[in-house]
Amino acid sequence: EALLLLLDVGPTMHSVLPEIEKVCSLLVQKKLIYNKYDEVGIILFGTTDTDNELTTEVGGYQHVVVLKNIKVVDGDIVEALQQLPRGTTDGDFLDAVIVGMDMLIKKFGETNMGKKRLCLITNAQCSIKDPFEGTKEEQVTTIAKQMTVHGMRMESIIFRGKLSQDANKKIMDENDHLLNIFAKETSTKLFYVENPISLFGALKTRNVTPVTVFRGDLEFSPKLRIKVMVYKKTAEEKFPTLKKYSDKAPLNDKSATHEVKVDYEYKSSEDPDKVVPPDQRIKGYRYGPQIIPISSAEWEAVKFKPEKGVKLLGFTDSSNVFRHHYMKDVYVFIAEPGNTKAIHALSALARAMKEMNKVAILRCVWRQGQANVVIGVLTPNVSDRENIPDSFYFNVLPFAEDVREFQFPSFTNFPASCQPNEQQLESAANLVKMLDLAPHGKEEVLQPDFTPNPVLERFYRYLELKSKHPDVAVPPLDDTLKKITEPDTDLLLQSQSVIDSFRRSFELNGNPLKKSRRLLREKRSFLSDEEGKGNITDQPASLIEHTSIKVEKIGDLTPVQDFEAMISRRDSPDWVLKAIRDMKNKIFALVEDSHEGDNYPQALECLVALRKGCILEQEPKHFNDFLRHLCNFCQAKDLSSFCEYLASKGLTLIPKTEAVDSEVTDEEARSFLVKSESKVD
Repeated sequence: EALLLLLDVGPTMHSVLPEIEKVCSLLVQKKLIYNKYDEVGIILFGTTDTDNELTTEVGGYQHVVVLKNIKVVDGDIVEALQQLPRGTTDGDFLDAVIVGMDMLIKKFGETNMGKKRLCLITNAQCSIKDPFEGTKEEQVTTIAKQMTVHGMRMESIIFRGKLSQDANKKIMDENDHLLNIFAKETSTKLFYVENPISLFGALKTRNVTPVTVFRGDLEFSPKLRIKVMVYKKTAEEKFPTLKKYSDKAPLNDKSATHEVKVDYEYKSSEDPDKVVPPDQRIKGYRYGPQIIPISSAEWEAVKFKPEKGVKLLGFTDSSNVFRHHYMKDVYVFIAEPGNTKAIHALSALARAMKEMNKVAILRCVWRQGQANVVIGVLTPNVSDRENIPDSFYFNVLPFAEDVREFQFPSFTNFPASCQPNEQQLESAANLVKMLDLAPHGKEEVLQPDFTPNPVLERFYRYLELKSKHPDVAVPPLDDTLKKITEPDTDLLLQSQSVIDSFRRSFELNGNPLKKSRRLLREKRSFLSDEEGKGNITDQPASLIEHTSIKVEKIGDLTPVQDFEAMISRRDSPDWVLKAIRDMKNKIFALVEDSHEGDNYPQALECLVALRKGCILEQEPKHFNDFLRHLCNFCQAKDLSSFCEYLASKGLTLIPKTEAVDSEVTDEEARSFLVKSESKVD
């Protein structure tokens, strides 16, 4: 594309020019990465000087300077944007728009239709000169029609922020009216921003060309179809692809690509020197302890091959589809452009669904040969503008295998002493209200449409810096980006009383689980009976070294702590089941080796830890089956005294009220050990 930046550098814009320099230079930096053949030019208005072709040819257009003519993006444009001059006169944005249009027409003529873009950044606080003929509205309408004829688009970013006392409300309203004419008559986007963060988001530093995901029929029945086109509405912006670079080529070799190519060789495990050719290799899939080989032909036969198409499965109330079930990206369904019947049909459907508060469930296969079917929800998007037709948003819904259910115990399961009181609930509610990003009657803070990704923004800035200075250190985080990544200090200061009230309402203690249990155990074993008198500096270095050791088995010294450490490990899902299995074996060994019940207390302690762990990890069946088996074992081995001991301590099965996955009722849990004792009697 060809882009012209129209920047207001007049006195009223001086306070925000540093942010404009950052965001505009970032725009060009991204073009150097993604669109290196795009062309960019810079026009300044509100300047002391005048330098443009229209002034020379026809006169007028004062205080408008062409800082950079339209050319392919390069480092010079970035440097120019990083050091914008400060103007001394009020800027006329309409003069700048006309000069920009003239430059684009002279440069491209009738070519590049739809790829010529003007980007106006101003606060629109300064008056526009009256035209020689007609009114300002007529002049703007004429300019807008010429924009459309020559295939130009425009973005208007109006930075208001905190208005000074000198700001003339009447002039601002008039300018807003003129800018709205542009938006109505052309494909002009109009953005009002209040702060530097919104400025970063309003100026789209990278334009992604929309590509259809699907073109075809939205099928309601074999006899009812609507021609639609489907585009991605949102998609995650990722880091640019980084390539491997080799510095082995001679510095004076201009033909060197410095590219690194990677080749893989597959060798036989029996003969490491023998390379296995592709026709002798086959994929294998793990199934238990064995590997099942499946050839490409077999895999192709197993693949599900649905026909391309989008079909309606039915309608449902919008309340039946939960927001947290939305998956992946958002798509937009529009009627086929130019197809009047399709536009009217889609609009009628959208408005009827909106009125009835309904959504549609669709089955989608976007392209022929797609290996999977997508089920999703179609939500009506009724337009409030005449020149924009109605459409639909589409969100992918999960299948049963995609849903993760996490059951957590309710407050009602806790004793009264652990339940929050009225004061605590009120303090928590006030804290949430205080941190509301969209308070009633105020503009929402950190709107997604205007909030840039701080990680990407920082990366692009550092990349540009490193292109000039290879050894430069990573600079500190920019103040604007800090406002996205860190709490608003002004808001926290204003609401300090709410925070203090919340702090006083709760007793805040450190989480003991954060400390290494191995460290605590070794500390206890090392210290003498006079606890606390020793000095940590006098302890052996091994005490510190053990903190990074992960528990891999349940020992004899501290089985409960070992079990808790193992079950808390998250480097592999196998640790939970291994911890449960090892603890079962430990309990069996303690009960079986017990002499006149001397091991019963430790076995009970292990059982309590196992029960708690199975509740937390949603494995109640493991504990319940084990406790039944343990009691049967004790009765068969004349160890029924252990069952009596458990009954006296009130240990029971895990009921459904403690773990949703349990199949045991409260009554069954309470009567379990009573039944076991009666069998012995």
